[in-house]
Amino acid sequence: MRSLFSIALVLLVVLITVEAKKGKEPKADAECSEWQYGKCVPNSGDCGAGIREATCNEQTKKTKCRVPCNWKKDFGADCKYKFGRWAECDTTTGTRSRSGTLKKALFNAECQTTIKVSKPCTPKTPKPKGGEKKKGKGKEN
Repeated sequence: MRSLFSIALVLLVVLITVEAKKGKEPKADAECSEWQYGKCVPNSGDCGAGIREATCNEQTKKTKCRVPCNWKKDFGADCKYKFGRWAECDTTTGTRSRSGTLKKALFNAECQTTIKVSKPCTPKTPKPKGGEKKKGKGKEN
């Protein structure tokens, strides 16, 4: 009786193992080593959670990605640059600029090696030193 129980148990384990292997898909990554990734496309708007499509030979897959909401649209979210200091304000255009050199290209992105960005000039307002007392909150004597 014990041997019959043992045989039944072994057959049950084998059956469970075979069924588990049927449900699994073979890994496509093992066959492909040169995946080409597309740009991250936000689900809505121009930033936030999105989908990136990748292709290799005849295989395609979609992966989740995220586009930061403060990214520079001129050069994309997958191109990382090291920037220098902001230049002085150009009074004729009312802008200041700085240049950056490519530090890293994520997901095989096509990036420019150097870029130049600009922003409007803002007048600097001096901040009060610690010696001045603020009006408002607190007890008065």
